Amino acid sequence: MELRQLKTFLTVARLLSFNRAAETLNYAQSTVSSQIKLLEEEFGQPLFDRLGKRIHLTEAGHMLIQYSQKMLDIEKETLAKVSGWEEPHGSLSIRMPQSIGTYFLPSILSKFQANFPKVGFDISTCAYEGLINELRTGIIDVAFLLADSVPFSELKTELLRIEPLVVVSSSDHPIAEQYNMHICDLAGQSIFLPKHDCSYKMIFEQILTEKKVESVTFIEINSLETIKQCILNGLGIAMIPLMAVKKEIAQKEMTILPWPEETLETAILMIWHKDKWISPTLQAFMNTVKEVVK
Repeated sequence: MELRQLKTFLTVARLLSFNRAAETLNYAQSTVSSQIKLLEEEFGQPLFDRLGKRIHLTEAGHMLIQYSQKMLDIEKETLAKVSGWEEPHGSLSIRMPQSIGTYFLPSILSKFQANFPKVGFDISTCAYEGLINELRTGIIDVAFLLADSVPFSELKTELLRIEPLVVVSSSDHPIAEQYNMHICDLAGQSIFLPKHDCSYKMIFEQILTEKKVESVTFIEINSLETIKQCILNGLGIAMIPLMAVKKEIAQKEMTILPWPEETLETAILMIWHKDKWISPTLQAFMNTVKEVVK
């Protein structure tokens, strides 16, 4: 078993494609297939189920992911220590909700790159459903979520801050004129929610269901800015992190509606796999995030 074979295995496991793995690694497909075959012969069982043109990880494959990542992390740590690469360098793969990316990331990168200009980034919005697999396989180094908790024992989390959530409308929307609001007042409204920004939208939907609020139209959109423009044009209301609408509220373009239920808020979590080697580069980035998002 060689490290290059484990790197090939992790690439195939991440992409679930021999062809795409070969392209990513700049190998011939036959080389990728040969390396996987050698691993399977050494372990005495298949790492992938071949179902036509599709492949899926076997139980053995899922197990090997964790150990492969540990061994490759040890390789990185050894190179860093022996070669003296103490200054952060290389590249980090990050997943974060759009709201955190929009309202915190510029300050995070400005502060980080002033001290560590050699580090590159691959930053994407995150989908809650696929997060565990991406962290487990090492596709991403660290992730961020707007959620109160993450129900996976193999993930470590750190609370960065509590972010208030607000229900808003345009200032000239009829519902904004009410001094008191009841849940039933949302009946017949169009309610805009971020599609992949967080998990808190499920709580909002649950509250409306429990209170039997009918004729509500949910509109989920990927872009926070698009949601804000829809609200400003009087198309409905939205539940959204306060940080995303502070400017519009200060300028009296939006109004925070008097939510009659319990206080709305969500945690901002930093998440990584418990077996992840925290390189000097990653540690420096995580420290910077904690300084900015507090």
